[in-house]
Amino acid sequence: MLEWIRFGLTAFFILAGLFCFIAEVIGSYQFDFVMSRMHAGGIGDTLGLFCIIVGLGIQAGIGFDLLKLILVVCFMWLTSPSSTHLLSMVEYGTNKHLYHHMDRAEKVVNEPEKISRKHKSKQKSKAKK
Repeated sequence: MLEWIRFGLTAFFILAGLFCFIAEVIGSYQFDFVMSRMHAGGIGDTLGLFCIIVGLGIQAGIGFDLLKLILVVCFMWLTSPSSTHLLSMVEYGTNKHLYHHMDRAEKVVNEPEKISRKHKSKQKSKAKK
């Protein structure tokens, strides 16, 4: 009886993780803006990986295998936000029409030339150093 409960929990978490990955892929193709695509990818990776690792951890039991799975989660949770941040900074630095996609930043929408000049002057000062 206990093995069936363990199997059911494992199957539930693995299927939930697969659902998160499928939603991530659909979200990546549905959204038009790069930042929205990165958000869908980051959330899908994080939640999907967590659900699958929990399912595998339940099936593996307490032991060295569980420690390896926890280390995989820690590695992914440290590297995924870093890579997403790097991609967003590249998009911020290279997309000249970024203010068209930002509806919350009133300052950027109302005064894009001032902000882009200020950003360019900061980049020039960094390049001189």
